[in-house]
Amino acid sequence: MVMLSKTFVSFVFLATAVHGAPAGNALSSASDVSFTGSISLAQASTAPPSPASSGPSTFEAPSSTLSAVPESETVPPASSNPNGPAFPLSADVETSAIRGSLGGSILGPQNIPIQQQNPDLLAPPTTDNGDVSNAKWPFALSHNRLQTGGWARQQNIEVMPIATQMAGVNMRLEAGAVRELHWHKTSEWAYVLKGSTQVTSVDQNGKNFIATVHPGDLWYFPPGIPHSLQATNDSADGSEFLLVFDDGAFSEDATFLLTDWLAHVPMEVLAKNFQTNITAFDHIPSKELYIFPSEPPASDAQPPSDPQGQVPSPFSYSLSSVNATQLSGGSVKIVDSTTFPISTTIAAADVTVEPGAMRELHWHPTQDEWTYFIEGQARVTVFASQSNARTFDYQPGDIGYVPASFGHYVENVGNTTLHYLEIFKTDRFQDISLSQWLALTPPELVKAHLGFSDETIAHLSKTKQIVVGPA
Repeated sequence: MVMLSKTFVSFVFLATAVHGAPAGNALSSASDVSFTGSISLAQASTAPPSPASSGPSTFEAPSSTLSAVPESETVPPASSNPNGPAFPLSADVETSAIRGSLGGSILGPQNIPIQQQNPDLLAPPTTDNGDVSNAKWPFALSHNRLQTGGWARQQNIEVMPIATQMAGVNMRLEAGAVRELHWHKTSEWAYVLKGSTQVTSVDQNGKNFIATVHPGDLWYFPPGIPHSLQATNDSADGSEFLLVFDDGAFSEDATFLLTDWLAHVPMEVLAKNFQTNITAFDHIPSKELYIFPSEPPASDAQPPSDPQGQVPSPFSYSLSSVNATQLSGGSVKIVDSTTFPISTTIAAADVTVEPGAMRELHWHPTQDEWTYFIEGQARVTVFASQSNARTFDYQPGDIGYVPASFGHYVENVGNTTLHYLEIFKTDRFQDISLSQWLALTPPELVKAHLGFSDETIAHLSKTKQIVVGPA
């Protein structure tokens, strides 16, 4: 901005008066020109000149101080549009890419079943904006590895690039079938979905372990600890379980397998290592077994006697026997290293949400959330900052993923109880509740941001609600 002295401006006035030129119009467009004393040149050009004298102009400059605009008036208020799903998640519903006056019918080819499962991708709420990486992967789209005695399918960054911290495997074993003796470079955390599974292990100190793990129960093996999994005959169908690994690049096909290793060691080395005759290895498999059928284990099986003793911290945890915390809209069980001490890299919340209720708006400060949906229908909006937000719909068997600090909620949009797992690569579960944060912040500050009334402020909860019932 150009700064001019009062003496110079007075000279301009005198020149204008002498020559009769319309200096006011010419100077009024120079809105960025002013002199010391907080008066613009445009204001000066229209002010009455002082009586003729040899000295500089002495007229007073008006104040330029303006009242601050209230914060709530700097942007228009948000729309009151409820922005619910454009259509229900149902195989019988007719889908369309229309929301209110936006969108239009689809004229080209359509994959109707996929559209029916994803109303918020086909006709997103108007609150969605910008770009958020895909945060949904159905196990139904994973390539399945079929074996005699069971199968396994996986999710990792190859199919879900956003999921960098964790990967998952869904595995099924027929009664008696064995997931062979093996180990991983990562930790293995498991949740039993159906049936019972007997797990065995020996730790780095030569201490052994055996347990039968039932539906809703967990096991955890630290990196490098060898173990096996075998379905019992408690159910004629065997067992099915979810495995979670603390590395998004994990591949179930890169496991260290007992049979695979021995098939690639010279026979004379095997004989020397085990101090036996080479003929003892005539029947070892020529390649990995991975999953294979066998006789079901005894229900009262005990580990072999061990001079080193049993592992000091069990590798299994009976989450099914833990009483859930009942909430206004559902329930929650939280399990981490404070309750399952061996599980030092995985923490989880087992959550139920009743119809019309929701897991409250929240975020996790430092850890990504890997979510697995067991029952019901869910809707989740992920807020990624800088006006980026996207809404996803989930069904049983789907995986969700929310990066650390991304705001989100989980809403039950179905007619039955929603049941899902929140899983984290950490030793302690932690989250931040939006409602609690606002309730514990000075009220005037919250009002200045959101325009809340005193009644709304008083309604905010100072304790975490976790799952809230219908309004």
